[in-house]
Amino acid sequence: MLRFDAMTSDSASDLPTLAAFRNEVRTFFNETLPDAVASTSEGTVERGRAWRAALFDHGLAGLDYPTEFGGRGVSADYVNAFREESRSLVPREDMMFGIAVGMAMPTIRDLGDSHLKERFLRPGLRGDEIWCQLYSEPGAGSDLASLRTSAVRDGDQWIVSGQKVWTSGAERSDFAILLARTDSSLPKHRGITMLILPMKQDGVEVRPLVQMTGKAGFNEVFLDEAIVPAEWVIGEINNGWRPAVALLGHERVQTGTASIGGAADQYSKEGRAPIPFSQLRQLAERTANVDSPLTRQDLARLHSGERIMGWLGAANAHPSIGKLWRTRQGRLAAECAGAMALAGSAAWANDLSKQANLDADFFAFQILNCRGMSLGGGTDEIQRNILGERVLGLPAEPGPSRDTPFHDLLI
Repeated sequence: MLRFDAMTSDSASDLPTLAAFRNEVRTFFNETLPDAVASTSEGTVERGRAWRAALFDHGLAGLDYPTEFGGRGVSADYVNAFREESRSLVPREDMMFGIAVGMAMPTIRDLGDSHLKERFLRPGLRGDEIWCQLYSEPGAGSDLASLRTSAVRDGDQWIVSGQKVWTSGAERSDFAILLARTDSSLPKHRGITMLILPMKQDGVEVRPLVQMTGKAGFNEVFLDEAIVPAEWVIGEINNGWRPAVALLGHERVQTGTASIGGAADQYSKEGRAPIPFSQLRQLAERTANVDSPLTRQDLARLHSGERIMGWLGAANAHPSIGKLWRTRQGRLAAECAGAMALAGSAAWANDLSKQANLDADFFAFQILNCRGMSLGGGTDEIQRNILGERVLGLPAEPGPSRDTPFHDLLI
C-alpha cells in the first residue's frame, strides 16, 4: 500500500498521482480499516477512535492540513478524490468527530495562534479528543449574537458562567468551542470572544435533552464559573464574531458532505444524516416494494440527490446550499421509508433484515429524526436569509442599529 508519512514528508514531489492516491484510499478501506476496528463494537467511542487513529496514521485524516500538524497539504483534487472513493465506506461512528474535524479544527487551523494549532490539531484530527460546540442559548438561537453567557478575565484565566442549549455530543466531549460575551458595552456582534473550554471540570454540568425519537441527541450545558486558560482564545478578544461565522460556514459544509459518506451496511442512529440510498433500496427489496412505480421513482430521486450532494461539496458551493439540500434529502428519504410501511411507519418495530446490526426500530427512528435536519446547524429560514442577503445582495431585515451597545438592548 502507498503510505504517506505525515510526520516527515513536506515536499510536493512526495505526493502520489491522483490515480495512485485513489488506489491508496481503496486499499485502506478494503484491507487496513477492517483490522483496525475488528476488536471494537459498533456504535462505541472506542470504535470511532480506532477508525480516526487508523485514518490519521495512514496520512488520510487531514488531507488539506499542513504536514507539520499531521496533514498532507494537498489540493482540493485529492480531497474530492477521497470523498468519491470513500463514499458509503466511512464508519458511522465518524459522526461523533464531526464537530472536531468538520468545524473546530478548520477554525483553529485558519484563525488560531500557533500554540493552539500545536496543541489541538493533531489530537483533534486523530480522534484522541472529542469536541462539541457551545453556541446556542435559550435566548440566542437564530439570533446568535444576542448570547449572554459571560467570560470575565481573571489573571491567567477566564471565568465563564451561563447556559448553552442544543449541544450535540456534550456528554462525551473533551473540549468545546465556546462563544461568550466579554464586553457588554460594545454592540452585540462585537464584545464576543471565541474560547476553547475544557469540558471535564466541576464548573460544567451537562443535562441530556430527550427527543421524540427516544434518544438524547442534544444536551443543555450549564456553566458555573468554569475555567478557560487565558491564552485559549481563537482570533481576537471582543472580535469573536468573525471566527464564529467562519465556523458556521464549516458546519454547513460538514452537514452537507457528512450526509453522503456513511457505511451503507451500518444502520446507525448517530447524528442527523439522511438514510443512505443503498439502505432504502435494500428495504424496498425486503418489503416487496421494489417493483412499485412510485417507490422506484422516489429511489431514483434519492440516488440523484446523493450524487448532487457530493457534487455540491466538490464544487465548493455556498455552504447554505448544501445545508438546505441535506434537509430536502433527509425528508424525502424518511418519507420513502415511511411509504413502505404505510400507516405503521412511526411505530415500525419489525425485524426486516435478520441482520444483527439493524435495530428493530431503525426506520421508525429515522422517520422521526429527519424533522431535526431543518433545525440543526441553523434553520432553513436562516439559510435562505443568508443566501438572500450575502449572495443575492437583498436588504437585511430591519432591526436595532448594529452600533447599539449590547447592554442597551437588554433594557
